[in-house]
Amino acid sequence: MAMKLGIAFDLLQKERNERSLCHLYFPSVLFFLIMEVLFWSVFFSGKHKSSLVNDPDQPENSKILKVAIIGAPNAGKSTLSNQLVGKKVFAVSKKVHTTRSQAQGIFTEDDTQIVVLDTPGLINASKVKRHQLERSLLVDPWISVREADLVLVVVDVSDRWTRNKLGFEVLSCLAQNQHIPAALVLNKVDLLKNKSMLLDITVELTEGIVNGKKLEVRSAVQRFCEWESGDVEVGVTSPCPRVPGVKSGTAFASPAALPNEGLCKEDLRKLRDKQGWPCFQDVFMLSAIDSEEVETLKRYLVVGAKPGPWKYHSGVLTDQSPEEICTSAVRERLLEYLPQEVPYNVSQTVEMWHENDNGALDIMVKLYVTKENHLKMLIGQGGHMIGRIAREAGQDLMNVFRCEVKLKLSVKMKK
Repeated sequence: MAMKLGIAFDLLQKERNERSLCHLYFPSVLFFLIMEVLFWSVFFSGKHKSSLVNDPDQPENSKILKVAIIGAPNAGKSTLSNQLVGKKVFAVSKKVHTTRSQAQGIFTEDDTQIVVLDTPGLINASKVKRHQLERSLLVDPWISVREADLVLVVVDVSDRWTRNKLGFEVLSCLAQNQHIPAALVLNKVDLLKNKSMLLDITVELTEGIVNGKKLEVRSAVQRFCEWESGDVEVGVTSPCPRVPGVKSGTAFASPAALPNEGLCKEDLRKLRDKQGWPCFQDVFMLSAIDSEEVETLKRYLVVGAKPGPWKYHSGVLTDQSPEEICTSAVRERLLEYLPQEVPYNVSQTVEMWHENDNGALDIMVKLYVTKENHLKMLIGQGGHMIGRIAREAGQDLMNVFRCEVKLKLSVKMKK
C-alpha cells in the first residue's frame, strides 16, 4: 500500500533480531559483582577518537544538512536517528527520558554529509523541576532546532492519546523558529491497525496544509521524481499562513535562552488552542524499524543538502566519545529491565579504558546505587539481571567497536 501526504511510503512490516554470542564470566561477591563480556564489533574506538579530532575531509563539491529530530518523549526519535546513521549509536528504550541530552549522528554519502541532531523529548519547565531532571532535557531540543537546517517532527501514531494533536512544547518550538523548514514524520504506522486513519491524523496535525498548499494525495514515485529533477527544493520554506509566535527569522539571543521567551501571553494562549502546524513542508509515513522506508527519508535529506563544508571527518558516526557510547548502551538496558524509578537512580563511571598492544580493549564501568533493594534488583538472583544487562549491552556495542573487548560491570552502594 502506498499513500502520499507530501511524501508516502509503502507500509511494510518486518523485524530484525540480530544476535551474537558473548562469553560471560562472573564471580559473585556481596554487594559487588563483575560481569565480563567478550565480543567483536564493527568500528575501532581508537580510530573513532582520532577521527573526531581530525579536520573533516572536504570533497570538491561538499554539501551538508543539519537535521534536528524533535517530538514528545517516546515518539521513536532515537530509533529513527539510529536508522538514519546506519548504526545503533543512540540509546533506545520504552521508558521516557532515555535520551538525556543532545547528541549528533553523522552519515556521509559521496559528497554529502547529513548531521542528525538527536534530542530529548520536549517537556516543560514544571516537569523538569517536579522530577528534578537535568536542565539539558529542557533546553537541548530548542538549541538543536536553532542549529538545524531542517526540523523533523516525529509523532507516534500508535498512541491514541497523543496522535491527533501536536504537543504545546512542539508547537511553541516551531512557532519561535518559523524560518527553519520542518517536515512531519508519522512514526510507527505499522502498529496502526486502521491505516485509513492516517489521512485524518495528517489533516489534523497539518491543519490541512502542506508545503503552503491544501493537502493532496500523490504517489511516492511522483514526488521522488520531483526531488530528482529539482522541481521541489528540500530545505526551502514555502509561504504559509501566519501563525502565533515570533516573526520569521527570529532566534534566541543566546544558547542560555529559555523556551517560550520569544512568545507573548496571547501567543501562548493561541498555541494552547491549536492542534496542528500549517507550515510543514512535507509529511512522511514510516516505521522507524523498517530500513526500506527510512532509506526514502535518507534520500530526501541527501537531495536537500546545500553546498557547504563538512562538519566531521567522513569516518565519524557520532560526536559521542566511545566511553559515552558504552555507558549509553548500559543505561539503555538498565531502563529496559529495571522497574519504575530504579534505573533513573543508577549512576555510572568509566573506571578504566585501556587498549592493549594487540588492539583489545579492557573496560570497567562502575554502577552506583543509593538503596540496598535497588542493588539487589540490579544484581538479580544468582547474578542473572546484571548478566543480562552486560550481555545485551555488549551485543549492542558490537555495532560500534571492531576489536576484542573485555567489559566489566561492577555494582556498588553509593555512600
